[in-house]
Amino acid sequence: MLFNSLHFVLFFPVVMALYFIIKPKYRWVLLLIASYYFYMSWNPIYIVLILFSTIIDYTVGIFLEKEKRRIQRNVLLIVSLSSNLGLLFLFKYYNFFNSAVADTLLLFGYEYSYSVLNVLLPVGISFYAFQTLSYTIDIYKGRQRAQHHFGKFALFVSFFPQLVAGPIERSTNLLPQFDKEFEFDYQRITDGFKLMFWGLFKKVVIADKLAIIVNQVYNDVDSYDGFTLLLATIFFAFQIFCDFSGYSDIAIGCAKVFGFDLMKNFQIPYYSKNISEFWKRWHISLSTWFRDYVYIPLGGNRTSKVRWYFNLFITFFISGIWHGANWTFLIWGSLHGLYLICAIVFKKTKTVINHTLGLTDGKLVTKIVQISTTFFLVDFAWIFFRANSVNDALTIIQRITNINLNPTALVNSLYQLGVDRETLITALLSILIMEIVHLFDRSGPFIDKLNRLSTWKRWVIYYSFTLYFLFFGTFSEQDFIYFQF
Repeated sequence: MLFNSLHFVLFFPVVMALYFIIKPKYRWVLLLIASYYFYMSWNPIYIVLILFSTIIDYTVGIFLEKEKRRIQRNVLLIVSLSSNLGLLFLFKYYNFFNSAVADTLLLFGYEYSYSVLNVLLPVGISFYAFQTLSYTIDIYKGRQRAQHHFGKFALFVSFFPQLVAGPIERSTNLLPQFDKEFEFDYQRITDGFKLMFWGLFKKVVIADKLAIIVNQVYNDVDSYDGFTLLLATIFFAFQIFCDFSGYSDIAIGCAKVFGFDLMKNFQIPYYSKNISEFWKRWHISLSTWFRDYVYIPLGGNRTSKVRWYFNLFITFFISGIWHGANWTFLIWGSLHGLYLICAIVFKKTKTVINHTLGLTDGKLVTKIVQISTTFFLVDFAWIFFRANSVNDALTIIQRITNINLNPTALVNSLYQLGVDRETLITALLSILIMEIVHLFDRSGPFIDKLNRLSTWKRWVIYYSFTLYFLFFGTFSEQDFIYFQF
């Protein structure tokens, strides 16, 4: 069931109405049933996988809390890790791993045959697997007590607003909220709906509009020149942001309607002044997950410099693997790891260059240069993330570096995007509207500012956005990009 579907438009109000009608102590039952129904609307059989992860980690958590012997605790942790990561490997990486082994052995003259696993990737498996893993690890580390209520733990694993594409919640944040009783709060509920609408606006009006351009160009890279490929790459940066942050906004807003607070997943990432800052603003729930459960356990930066570099690189390398079983994702993750290592290695050189150019911290010009440079590096890496193959990515890079700067040629490239002038102008205008909202959002939540406006001003904005949404939205129920991960 997609957030941008008629199915969800009918499903959500029914669940919300029942939620506030029934007694608080039974609400977890309603939400659990709704969450399972939500997930089973894609493929009913895959609910077995969620139940498997739920039963394993619930049981492991109970025994971990009681067990004091180190060896037995390690065994229990391994059971949880192998169960969840085993499911991920089987459904997501089995074919890729065997293909890589076969190609490697062929280089040495050996043939390796294997059976291809022809199954659909279960929607959201990477998200709920990591969510349950963090629960078990937190109990193992003594940061979390085991949840003895099986139903509420099952709800933690499958809570429908964030089940399919996050945010990846921590048990220390979400589980205690299932024990609270939330009253009907008009302001909280309307704020939740405003956030849901804003997320839907970013998805339907911006992301899906840009997808028309990006998909056409990236699915046939040999037919386009460098400038067209460059435009499509820039558009993809905004498409993936609006698509994914739009999903997160809907998820957070949906949970807010019921009274739950999910963690913020995006914080205007393209305003970052360096790559490190970008990862503090982009997919925050995943980046902090890797920080807490991979980077820090490896030693973080409290090691030798060489080991520090290794820890950074391997963390982002694994992040690339998490995103998909394809060499393009491995290169994307590795690039971000290299970016951060280079930032450390050349920190002194960068300081000298900035001083020579007069780029002093705090200056507007300095900020513009830093933000532009960061966006360039991020967007360059997006080429590998979006490209259908490494060869396609290399073709795109080669053509972008050989752009014909003739004005007539550049104008002609605009007409190669495969969309009419109205669609292109609407996409650009929508991005501008979003960035204006972001400027207001930098000094505090935009919704809070909106609530402080006079009634007539608020309703002018509501009607304007609604009309714009209805006239220029793309209502074709397109999947969210991160469903494939």
